[in-house]
Amino acid sequence: MGAVVARVQGWRASTVQFLREVWVELKKVNWPQRKEVMGSTAVVILASFAVAFFLGAVDLVLQWALAAVIR
Repeated sequence: MGAVVARVQGWRASTVQFLREVWVELKKVNWPQRKEVMGSTAVVILASFAVAFFLGAVDLVLQWALAAVIR
């Protein structure tokens, strides 16, 4: 029973140490400003719509071509 308690306490101590080190590293992060995040988000959304439109158009053309071949 003593071995189990020792393992749990060791696990707890290592977890707490890990979380402290994570907190120290998070303080070093250079977080982007709100304006940068909004701009990047807009670019991603626009690019996603552009790719979706392109793939939809290609799918439509291939659908028409396949229908013409089958007839």
